[in-house]
Amino acid sequence: MILPKPRDRRFITVRRGGVLQDSDHHLLALWAADCAQHVLPLFEAVQPSDDRPRRAIELARAWTRGEVTMTQARTAAGFANAAARDLSGAARYAAYAAAQAAAVAHVAAHELGAAAYAIKAVRAAAPKGESESAGRRECQWQREQLPAAIRDLVLDDQRLRNSICWSVFDC
Repeated sequence: MILPKPRDRRFITVRRGGVLQDSDHHLLALWAADCAQHVLPLFEAVQPSDDRPRRAIELARAWTRGEVTMTQARTAAGFANAAARDLSGAARYAAYAAAQAAAVAHVAAHELGAAAYAIKAVRAAAPKGESESAGRRECQWQREQLPAAIRDLVLDDQRLRNSICWSVFDC
């Protein structure tokens, strides 16, 4: 996957020996959910009756409000991954983005996975010859959605992990 080894302590909560505050963990989850929600129509256009990715995004948001447990959100991530399994292209990447967003409740560093897969979804859906520019626009849109409290953290994470994230953050 696209998680670094060793893990970045900035994405590990204080209670687990890192430096990430719960409030910032929640902001990361909400931003990841926004990234996944933005491309969800690419999945739903192909699989309109499959609500697993939508449900994963909803549970990511519900986790930030304390309405569901981390385990429930993580389980929804698995279901969204399963929804992607038999697909290809934009729909598959959109489902993966939803799965990564839900997984942020478990491991905060999945925030970048949601963003990267969303960019890959947009690139895959773009007309021939326009995928790179579409990906750059999506990356810029995502950055515009970043709350100030986590902006520097996420931008630095993008810089550090860009090479293992298909270089989608060159925007």
